[in-house]
Order: sequence, then structure tokens, then C-alpha cells
Amino acid sequence: MKVAVEELESCKRRLAVEAPIDVVQKEWERAYGRVQKRAALPGFRKGHVPRSLVKLHFADDVRREVAEHLIPDVYRQALTEARIDPVNEPDLQELTLEENAPLSFKAVVEVKPVIALGDYKGLEVEHTSPGVSDTDVADTLERMRDQHAEFRSVERPAATGDLVVVDYTLAPENHEPTTANGYHFVVGGGTVLPEIDAAVVGLTAGDARDVSLRFADDHRMESLRGKAGTAHLKVGEVKEKVLPALDDEFAKALGEFETLEAVRAEVRKQLESAREAEGRRALEDKLVEALLKRHEFGVPEAMVLRQVAHQVEHTRERLRRQGVDPDGIQWDYGKIVGELRPAAEQGVRRALLLEAIAERESIAPGEADLDTEIEKFARASQRPAPAVRRMMEKNGDLDALRHGLRERKTLDMLIEHARIKG
Repeated sequence: MKVAVEELESCKRRLAVEAPIDVVQKEWERAYGRVQKRAALPGFRKGHVPRSLVKLHFADDVRREVAEHLIPDVYRQALTEARIDPVNEPDLQELTLEENAPLSFKAVVEVKPVIALGDYKGLEVEHTSPGVSDTDVADTLERMRDQHAEFRSVERPAATGDLVVVDYTLAPENHEPTTANGYHFVVGGGTVLPEIDAAVVGLTAGDARDVSLRFADDHRMESLRGKAGTAHLKVGEVKEKVLPALDDEFAKALGEFETLEAVRAEVRKQLESAREAEGRRALEDKLVEALLKRHEFGVPEAMVLRQVAHQVEHTRERLRRQGVDPDGIQWDYGKIVGELRPAAEQGVRRALLLEAIAERESIAPGEADLDTEIEKFARASQRPAPAVRRMMEKNGDLDALRHGLRERKTLDMLIEHARIKG
């Protein structure tokens, strides 16, 4: 077999492939046999149509059989001979497939770049890990109080921070009015249209008000975008937020603590753990940014678009969890790709550079490392570790886990050898 490789760009190759006649003709013979077994014509039993009639009446079927079996095999062999590992499906061009003739085609593929590694140890970066202050702890405790707040009915006008229960009729222009009873929201919380939020301020239970409004240009319902309308509101109840006292009783209500000091200690511990993780990510980002500035290389378009597609699907899944049908939204994919592309390209460059360093340093996670991570997943999901491993092997997550561990070990090595100033 003849294989010639032409470099079109730093990450793009064109393979000119030619398979000899004898290889091609063997596949034609096998294809005739497969088609003949299932061929049926009037006057002949299935599988007993003569070869001459198969060739006459089923030529397209035979050629399709040859193409489906021969081209992938020849392509895979060509990749092996050329020592090319593409990152995308081939763009086949100038295909010639005829009986009693060589098979020839050209395949344009993308490959990972060859990265000429420079210095990557001893990088100098400035970094400080922020500590946890008493104010941080106090702010967290306040948020916890807010989460455990109660709302109690009051006989006064509604104000910002109150929870109001309203009946409303919403009438957008050129739309049928919609009515709801007992709808509640926190005034100033930003969960309703600004005009409605402002209209309830100063109203007491039993008061009503009409208000003009306008829907935002990016409203989730396309038919309402930029439309005007009116709303009739009637307040049924005003409730005031009441925060629990910050004392030992509050600690006990959380279910795990006996004293407020124990809560403070746990809050500080969790904040310190979170800050440590944030600091680690920030240091990694600084090191990788410094590395990327020292290494210029192109990236395959297919890998960038794959990263964009992953982010789009992540967004669609988040919408599903929020109860929104992503297929009901009109997506401007051209705009989305343009917005996501820079970050996606940077992410691909990061992954490729760390992969190159890992290969240079022969960094790879061991089975013990994998077992430790699988055990964590098993405990979190309350399933046996062997079952978790089998599931991860089946859906490909085990390879992703192995890749993630390799990247983490590579970053550990870079941090260990870095000169960190702070």
C-alpha cells in the first residue's frame, strides 16, 4: 500500500492513499458473496441468484459493501503506516473505487501539534493564599441565619425584604391575559418584573394597584421580548422576615452542634478548606498562563469545536434542570461559538501543553491512585467500588478519570519546582 503525507498546516495533514489491485479485488469478491447470499430475483431462490445477474442487478449494493468494509480498513492501515493519530474523522477526497483497479483516496485530518518544550521547571510566579478572617466567618453565619429565617404576617405596608402574597392578572399586548392567585415573592429579590416589584411597595393586605410594564428584550419567552403590557395586583398578605438569634439554640437547630462556638469553628474550617482549594486553582492558572506564554503552538480546530460543543451541552443540561426546554429556545449558534471560542481554544492549549509535559516526565497515575478516586465516588454514591469501576469503564469515565489524575500530578510537579513569591 502506498501512503504519502502532506503537511497542510501545523495541525492538519493530507494522506494520499492507494491500495493495490489484489487487496481491492479480494474485497470485491467477498462483497459479491455477501450480496449473493441475500439477493432475490423472480425465478430464483434467495441466495441462488447467479453471479452474472448479481453483477447486473445489484451492482450498487456490491459497491456499497466494498466501500463500507474496504475503505475503513485501508484508512486505519494507512494511519498506522504514517504514524498519525487524528483527532477527528477524515475528510475523504478524490475517491476512486472500481473493480479491477486500485483503491485511491485522499484523507484530510487534524492531529495534535508537536510541542517543542522549553523550560517548564522553576517558573517564578507571584501568589498569596488569602486567609480566613473573623469577618468572613461572621458573614457566613449571617447567611446561615438568613437561610433559617421565618416570615411572619404583619399589618403594615410592604417594604423591601418583605415577602408578599399577591393575586395578579398579567396582560401583555397582543396576548391573552394570565391570572394567578397566591403568588409570593420577596420584594427587591429580583424574581419578578421591576415594575411589579416596585408597585407592591407601600401596599398593605387588601390593597390593589394597576401598573404598566415592559418585558425585557432577552426575556426567556421569545414572543414577549420587548412587549409592553399591564398588570393588576392585589396584595393578600405581607410577611416580615424574622432572623433567628445567633446563639446556642440556633446552633442546636442546625442538628449537629451544641454551641455557637462549635458552629463558628466548623464554619472557619470549611472556609479555610475552600480558600485552600481556590488558592490552589489560582496558582495552577498562574503557572499554566506563564507556561503558555513560553510555548507558542497551534491547536486542532476539531478539538476547539468539541470543547465548545461540550460547553453548549452543559448549558442545555443546566436549563433542563431549571425546568426549561432548551429546544424551545432559538439559539444563535454562530454567536455562541464566537463567544465561547477564545476560552475553548485556551482550554485546549492548556490540556495539550500539560499532556506534553506529562509525557516528557513519564507522569501517569497508578492503579492505586485510580482505586482511591473510585472509592471516593463509591462512598458518595453509596455503591460498591467494583460496581462503580465497571460503570466508569463502560461509559468511558475511567479514561477521563485517568486523564484528570495525570493532569493533577503534572500540576503537582510544576508547583513543587516553581519559585512562588508572595
